[in-house]
Amino acid sequence: MIKSMTGFGRGEHAGQYKQVTVEIKSVNHRYSEILVKLPRQYNLLEENIKRYVFNSISRGRVELYCKVEDAKKEARQVQIDKELALAYYKALKELAVITEAVADIGITQIAQLPDVLKIEDPQENLDDVWGDFLPALEQAVSLFLEMREKEGAKLKDDLEEHLGVIGALREKIAEKSPQVVTVYREKLQGRLKEIMDNNQVDENRLAMEIALFADRCSIDEELVRLKSHLGQFRLALQEMTPVGRKLDFLLQEMNREINTIGSKANDLGITQHVVEMKSELEKLREQVQNIE
Repeated sequence: MIKSMTGFGRGEHAGQYKQVTVEIKSVNHRYSEILVKLPRQYNLLEENIKRYVFNSISRGRVELYCKVEDAKKEARQVQIDKELALAYYKALKELAVITEAVADIGITQIAQLPDVLKIEDPQENLDDVWGDFLPALEQAVSLFLEMREKEGAKLKDDLEEHLGVIGALREKIAEKSPQVVTVYREKLQGRLKEIMDNNQVDENRLAMEIALFADRCSIDEELVRLKSHLGQFRLALQEMTPVGRKLDFLLQEMNREINTIGSKANDLGITQHVVEMKSELEKLREQVQNIE
């Protein structure tokens, strides 16, 4: 099944501990790259997220944006450093004696001194957070893959259309190719007669020259290989595993055969067909860049 490398998915989950939103999108990339953006206090979950996504894709630059909020507000705790508060109190009393000042020490004054009171957020269990995070991630990835498959189906239709054009042009060239030698024979024979003042043409010499030309301009092997590549390309479109790299390789081989046909075929009509095939091949190459 052909899959596009571009896609988008969004998932939400209101869990027991956290309200989680995950957005995932991807663009073309030669390899697989996964980037995760989530609140700093949950960085330890990044590897879990990457591992889950990596099991679902093989190519593409994937970005995940994760939002995590408390499902319910838990009371924040205030901690008292009793030893420090007592030390402050004793120090203030001693300072009053030294300065002979009135020791009017109030509880508010001590509470405002550094580090006497500390506000602590409730401790979070990352396993609990992951339990609330995973459903949102699963939903986002599922929609993301669904979009990739839909885009892949469109790509497949477009690729098959261009393959059909190239195949039809290949058939036209295969039909025209034998005529090239016949036309060359007639032209060469006419020129030789003109040069030799209508004297008898050496048929053996003529046959040898035509044979050499036929060998130089023969494109039978290239046409056979091109047909084989087209068939392999179509079969690859039916595979269930990622085939982007395979298709790219087949395009390189097809391009090589088409270039050789263009360089060997000594015929304007074949040359025009080659130009059309190269145009279709470029359209194929552009689309294959989007395939996983």
